[in-house]
Amino acid sequence: MAITAKNFGTTPDGTQVQLYTITNGKGFTAEVTDFGAILVNLFVPDKTGKTADVVLGYDSVEGYLANGCFFGSTIGPSANRIDNARFTIDGETYQLAVNDGTNNLHSDDNQGYHKRIWSAAPKDNSVVFTLTDADGAMGFPGNKNVQVTYTVTEDNELQIAYEVTSDKKTLVNMTNHSYFNLAGHDSGSIEAHKLYINASHYTPVFERLIPTGELADVTGTPFDFRTMKPIGQNIDEDNVQLGYGQGYDHNYALDGFDGSIQKAASVEEPVTGRKMDVYTDQPGIQFYAGNCITPQTGKGGAAYGKRSGLCLETQCFPDAVNQPQFQDVIYGPGRPYKTTTIYKFYN
Repeated sequence: MAITAKNFGTTPDGTQVQLYTITNGKGFTAEVTDFGAILVNLFVPDKTGKTADVVLGYDSVEGYLANGCFFGSTIGPSANRIDNARFTIDGETYQLAVNDGTNNLHSDDNQGYHKRIWSAAPKDNSVVFTLTDADGAMGFPGNKNVQVTYTVTEDNELQIAYEVTSDKKTLVNMTNHSYFNLAGHDSGSIEAHKLYINASHYTPVFERLIPTGELADVTGTPFDFRTMKPIGQNIDEDNVQLGYGQGYDHNYALDGFDGSIQKAASVEEPVTGRKMDVYTDQPGIQFYAGNCITPQTGKGGAAYGKRSGLCLETQCFPDAVNQPQFQDVIYGPGRPYKTTTIYKFYN
């Protein structure tokens, strides 16, 4: 297993940014940067042995300085949406950035973990990123020590492990926001990809994409992926929930959740034969079909647009901090945050 580092550009304040390459013995390669602990490239072989980069992104750090779609990003301290951009812990209310209608989305557009410079420590087959986040930063309480570790295995797995400790009770619900296209990042629509999600229920949303609080049965709806089917099969049906998200942008309540690492989803690309399984110890997974990717130029001059990549974001349920029937997402003294996601590739 080999790890190398090279320059990935410079931030406006003159900070040099590094890109770390982790390669196994089969040509499976992940490239990650200390800017935002972002997954920049992921090279995966197809059924003929041809390798292609299967995640959307940019050629240098300059592209990630804006990154309105959060390509490849480590999202924290809190992923997804929080109703009215506020939450309460032990009677004290914390106000966050209002950056998605009346909601908070992904913590903060400019100060979130995806825009921070992390310390990087390459290991045998991993890169460990760490940062400290001060009490009150972005509105979140607690002095936090944050660690995200990317690991490449000889089984063509990309493992992402998260750990957070805090000296005060605080909200933590992190995820990775990579957009996958198993035909190659520059291959256009993902609607022909076939998807399986191990979930008999999902969390329907109001028009502003905040969960209603109920768990809805997927049976007989476009949201049923318990049998693998093309993503595009039902995505444009006349359905209120699909209308709210302009397609799929919903959290699924994973069946059999018990805190252990289990398979949550599978994706297949029919032409190249590339397949990806997603494993998590979290109770939910947000399936976003890239409906709102703004037309832009990505890596190698690729044209990105609507539905050119899909996200499978492992997490606790959106707005769980404000909905007591959902999971407890408050961590702090005596309760560190620790979770692992695995993306496994094969053909």
